[in-house]
Amino acid sequence: MTWRIIADSSCDLQEGMLCVENVSFGIVPLKIRAGENEFIDDETLNVAAMMEALEAYQGPSSSACPSPDEWAEQFRMADCSIAIAMTSALSGTYNSAVVAKEMILEEFPDKKIHVIDTKSTGGHMVLLAKKVNQLIGMGLSFEEVCQQAEEYNDSIYLLFALASFDNLVKNGRMNKVLGLLASKLNMRAVGMASEKGELALLHKTRGEARCITLLLEELKNRKDLTGKPVVISHCQNPVGAKLLKLKIEEQWPGVEVTILKTHGLTSYYAQHQGLLIGF
Repeated sequence: MTWRIIADSSCDLQEGMLCVENVSFGIVPLKIRAGENEFIDDETLNVAAMMEALEAYQGPSSSACPSPDEWAEQFRMADCSIAIAMTSALSGTYNSAVVAKEMILEEFPDKKIHVIDTKSTGGHMVLLAKKVNQLIGMGLSFEEVCQQAEEYNDSIYLLFALASFDNLVKNGRMNKVLGLLASKLNMRAVGMASEKGELALLHKTRGEARCITLLLEELKNRKDLTGKPVVISHCQNPVGAKLLKLKIEEQWPGVEVTILKTHGLTSYYAQHQGLLIGF
């Protein structure tokens, strides 16, 4: 029996991070559009060049979710598929995967497919993919893998820290005047993915040092991270990511902290100096 773990490209997982026999991994790319430019969030995307082009473009920009056909192509590749989708509250990606599941099961009734709405993105999805990989490696049945994956999904949090707000403004997710003022004042926004999968703002502050302090406080308030995995994704902010990693390791002995670069979609929303923390 073959297995495939599939995530949309808002998962910042890097190639080679999953390795269990008979398990393959696939990414279904989202797209970022700005005027006549379209950036496909796959392994060929030059994220830095995309960010530079988006900063230069003054008009509206948007993201587009994968089509059901793109998900269906992935589901055809294995007997058992686990699909990990970004929050359905902010994207049609999950619904697209569900439509694809129904299409494939009509065509191949013996296949097994489960779609998970993470109600999150970034490092949350990385942790879930690694957990699914581990569960499959334990030799569990498809139903057991699905049940434990859903339970684990409900136990994960995602914090974020943003220093730039242009794309949120261009998408209509932030008031234009407020976004301009926040950028001019060197403001940082600290927030988290809510239980409904929406972006919930927790703090507004100035400067990265204070921002990291607030992130640590939020981590302390929500979970004992001793011996637990944490994933920090950063958009062009390796210094901030490394400082946060050091602070987390000082606070919780045995914590496993992984630093990753954001992919195209997460870079689009996190923007320059943005941090995403899955734990």
